[in-house]
Amino acid sequence: MTTHVDLAAKAAAFAALHTPAAPLALANAWDVASARIVAAAGAPAVATTSAGVAWSLGSPDGDALARDRALDLIARVVAAVPVPVTADIEGGFGADAAAVGETVTGVLAAGAVGINIEDGQRDPAEQIERLAAARAAADAAGVPLYINARIDTYLRGFGEDATRLDDTLARAAAYLRAGATGVFVPGVLDPDTVAELAKGIDAPLNILLGPDAPTVAAFGALGVSRVSLGSWVAEAAYAVVRRATEELISEGTYGALAHSLPYGELNDLLKG
Repeated sequence: MTTHVDLAAKAAAFAALHTPAAPLALANAWDVASARIVAAAGAPAVATTSAGVAWSLGSPDGDALARDRALDLIARVVAAVPVPVTADIEGGFGADAAAVGETVTGVLAAGAVGINIEDGQRDPAEQIERLAAARAAADAAGVPLYINARIDTYLRGFGEDATRLDDTLARAAAYLRAGATGVFVPGVLDPDTVAELAKGIDAPLNILLGPDAPTVAAFGALGVSRVSLGSWVAEAAYAVVRRATEELISEGTYGALAHSLPYGELNDLLKG
């Protein structure tokens, strides 16, 4: 049985992976099979994608998935891989700060040592309370949970272009004071802006990468400590489903399946 001492050690090891010298690169998983594939490929940690998790469980992304279903999935992923797991918990699966604290207690019980929690449309003052509750719950358990505070200013285009950087930096500073460990700013790839974010945020910076983004090393040189693919991997997997189906129906051919993972290899990953 995993103890809080074990979790604390795993959490510390996970935090140590965040460095611009070799940014932690996370190909986000959404179920046990994808998590085992990621770990077997040599990843030092597994991160879940909230969108992929929700879709795999028949729910849309965006705080629609029930907390208990999310926690059950997290527990199954943790049990399936030997590396630290960080879980995307969307806005915290709770209507208020107290509920976010309950979610974090559940995340720790599931065995994860990190979380992503997003501000989205929430006022920063409310997000500060939610982050503080998350940290308090982790402290009560004696685990230095890695709280990755996601700031959606760039992803959602909040505010004016001229003030967005300053607003993001102000939110980051406030979120760190509230108990966040690192800061996640999806939606920005411009090297100058990324460099300013890395310079202005006194904590590890995480950015979201996609098909047209520069290399991981290029972002490390800008001061980024962590990169992730978010829902891109799940989207790519579901795209294969659609391509294969459309090709089968319209052409009667199977070219979309040319790069499938061999049955035996995947089946072996899930044994034991």
